[in-house]
Amino acid sequence: MKADILKGLKKPPLGPVLTASKILLASYILLAIAAPAIAPQNPYDPLQIYGWEASSPPGTMGGGGFRYLLGTDGLGRDIVSTILYGLRISLMVSVTSAAIAALIGLTAGVSAAYFGKWVDAAIMRLVDLQLSLPTILIALIAIVTLGPGIDRIILALIIAQWATYARIARSVALSETNKSYIDAARLMRLPTARIIFRHLLRNSIAPAITLIPIEVGHAVALEATLSFLGLGVPIDKPSLGSAVANGFQYLLTGQYWISLFPGLALFGLIASINLVGEDVRRSLDPRNHPA
Repeated sequence: MKADILKGLKKPPLGPVLTASKILLASYILLAIAAPAIAPQNPYDPLQIYGWEASSPPGTMGGGGFRYLLGTDGLGRDIVSTILYGLRISLMVSVTSAAIAALIGLTAGVSAAYFGKWVDAAIMRLVDLQLSLPTILIALIAIVTLGPGIDRIILALIIAQWATYARIARSVALSETNKSYIDAARLMRLPTARIIFRHLLRNSIAPAITLIPIEVGHAVALEATLSFLGLGVPIDKPSLGSAVANGFQYLLTGQYWISLFPGLALFGLIASINLVGEDVRRSLDPRNHPA
């Protein structure tokens, strides 16, 4: 009876939706990697852009000898090429920032649990302060302070995301610090750095692994938001967010394609990352694998 109740409380399997999400995410990654080889145009090269073909509707034959399948934006850039190159920027920025934020957050959380006392208090009060504010507000403050640029966008996203990892790592590491292998390492007078990174961090990292894919999706959304507000990547290196922003002013003129197609690509990317991340979390959750 109890097993039946627990079974009923479990989330239903995602099934075909998850399979489609994995295929879509894999396709996005492959397209981003192969963008220079398959894109009809390099939207970063002004010599390949014809300004007189700006805002051309989908299906227009371009002067470069290829057809603009999804049209062009207000600068004359091919929408297909902009999406492909924008995927590269969005994925690079989000994956890099999430990975570095995870490293910093895990180290901070584990260190707080190991040292305790004032170290724990200082780190966790900073974490509490940051988590009390909206993530987008922290990212906006960071990017306004640091200035525009891809490297600064990555740094702003790291600042906005590290605290989440720190809190999770600390909660796990607190229970690990009371175990016998940590006591043995201390009695053997092993270096503190070795105890933290080789023993404590290794045994506290599992919950954070499930968080990384979801935070990558959050980073994509944050980067797109910053770029949409004009605080993201430079206009000559479009991401999906800036591609959507470039067409926003043309919506009332009926030139829907400039924002619509990059927006659909952005939606698909975020949705596929979040669904795959949720599947990773569920697959590693011990409650879903009863003994």
